[in-house]
Amino acid sequence: MLPIINEDIIDSVINEVSKDIHMWRKKMIHYIKEENPEINTAIINIAQNTDLDPKAVATGAYITYMLLEKASQNDGSNQDFDE
Repeated sequence: MLPIINEDIIDSVINEVSKDIHMWRKKMIHYIKEENPEINTAIINIAQNTDLDPKAVATGAYITYMLLEKASQNDGSNQDFDE
């Protein structure tokens, strides 16, 4: 089961991202590459194999990752998302 993403989490991520979305995306590339290289590879592959703007696709995926990560931390659990 996925963690619940509440409005506080959404607001904090939006505030963080909107300060400088280009720098945030670059920071996330390195962060996810360290934290979860398999997810980073999947994001890059999907972004490169679409008719959409690859940077926009990757940014959306990074935002989703951050929302889920913060929600998981907020729940106080290290749940497996497959449960």
